[in-house]
Amino acid sequence: MKTLRTISELRAAIAPHRLDGKRIGLVPTMGYLHAGHASLIERAASECDLVITTVFVNPLQFAATEDLASYPRDEQGDADTASAAGADLFFLPSLDEMYPLGRDGVLTSVSVSDLSSVMEGASRPTHFAGMCTVVAKLFNIAGPCTAYFGKKDFQQLAIVKAMVRDLSFEVDVIGCGIRREADGLAMSSRNVYLTPEQRTAAPVLFAALCAAAQALSGGETSAEILRATMTDVINTQTLGQVEYLEIVDPITLGAVAQADLHSRFFGAVRFGSVRLIDNLDLTELDLTGLDLTGLDLTGLDPDASQPSAGA
Repeated sequence: MKTLRTISELRAAIAPHRLDGKRIGLVPTMGYLHAGHASLIERAASECDLVITTVFVNPLQFAATEDLASYPRDEQGDADTASAAGADLFFLPSLDEMYPLGRDGVLTSVSVSDLSSVMEGASRPTHFAGMCTVVAKLFNIAGPCTAYFGKKDFQQLAIVKAMVRDLSFEVDVIGCGIRREADGLAMSSRNVYLTPEQRTAAPVLFAALCAAAQALSGGETSAEILRATMTDVINTQTLGQVEYLEIVDPITLGAVAQADLHSRFFGAVRFGSVRLIDNLDLTELDLTGLDLTGLDLTGLDPDASQPSAGA
């Protein structure tokens, strides 16, 4: 794997592969890579001839009150993870390389209306414009490619797909499944901030999503009742403070009154200063290999591995 730090170096490294008709894979990240990121790189490596992994902690995605300065970073660890997963090029630009005039000197912003105003957008109003701007820049740098994003940030995935469609980027966007710890907690760079007590409690978010999905598979379609089901499960853990629990259409991200097999369940719960997000739909409800016995899961059958009304 070759490490590159400038845009010109990356473009020069890609050029001969593109001339040879090779399929280019791109995995954009903010670093502190874990097994979830590795699974994206592995997927790209299985489908593409050249795989680029990028690591850039993008300041445009952070509000003044958020954790930019303390966001975890591990350059060598990231390089080792990317290389082991099959990356060919490791793009690690500086802030000056990406934004020559600094954060405040970026005068162009890319935003996607509607999809960016709900859930995460309501909680973090500047986040998605910052994300879209840097992803658009990376797409412009890499050129035509296949880009891989994790479904843990499903709203981000939906927004990137809309941006690609609306702006006619020559990019095929692939959503990849969520990687979880053995107790169901979605892998995230922010999990490292959890105290041992919070880490024990954190899987309750996934359990709440599962409980609602199982209720749907059992015939309950009222979004109000399904949200109440999620709330009841979250309330079994006093450490978690709910920011939102939503049931939405997976394309429009609009809230639904009546859920169906295509509806997606979303949640954001704060454990102290750590804010965790997760999402699930009925087709992805699979508890095989997970151990949720440490949680009091009202309405959830830990022995159920598949929904009764699977897709």
